Amino acid sequence: MITFDHVSKTYPSGNHALDDLSLTIDKGEFVFVLGRSGAGKSTFLKMILREEVPTSGTVMVAGHDVAKLKKHEIPYFRRQMGVVFQDFRLIPTLTAYDNVAFAMRVTNVPEKKIKERVPYVLELVGLAGKGNSYPDELSGGEQQRVALARALVHTPQLIIADEPTGNIDPELSFEMMELLTAINSVGITVVVVTHEHELVHRFHQRVITIDHGHLYSDTPAGEFTRKEGIV
Repeated sequence: MITFDHVSKTYPSGNHALDDLSLTIDKGEFVFVLGRSGAGKSTFLKMILREEVPTSGTVMVAGHDVAKLKKHEIPYFRRQMGVVFQDFRLIPTLTAYDNVAFAMRVTNVPEKKIKERVPYVLELVGLAGKGNSYPDELSGGEQQRVALARALVHTPQLIIADEPTGNIDPELSFEMMELLTAINSVGITVVVVTHEHELVHRFHQRVITIDHGHLYSDTPAGEFTRKEGIV
């Protein structure tokens, strides 16, 4: 699903964000990506989303060499994945239903299909009956679920969650991770970028730790320890 082969990234400022990073995430895996601020996590994500390309090395995502994608191919490439951001990025003037539907409308999906798919996905994330609510009428946890529903609406092969629990309390964080685990159980690859060690310890998944652009550790599911996570 995702392969980084000796990937380095140097920005025009001279910042070496990634340095000879090699790793593979297989289809259907659930992986935590750990690292403190400035470790290279954001650049790692941007490579997967084709917001950045490597200075050297190769990034393959879902069979695509991201550096070789033509500009008109990038939107179609990104539809194969769903992204959940820390700040939710909901449109405040749209209801929960329309926030999710918007992701389909911008890709010209027929309204009939939207009307079938959106209620199903809202129910899937525990928001049945909340479709007519606006973001400011929803709790932080509910807003995060809308963001997750939006990420799921295109039936993606891959879900990327960027600090998905940063704006919600610890109890809701665990609920969100349980939802992501359930999504992974049906074969969707899940990559969660986080700095929250407690979540990583609670959910016994593979853990990749990035430090100063390097692969610091790659720990199989169930074997992560606090010591390994300190970078």
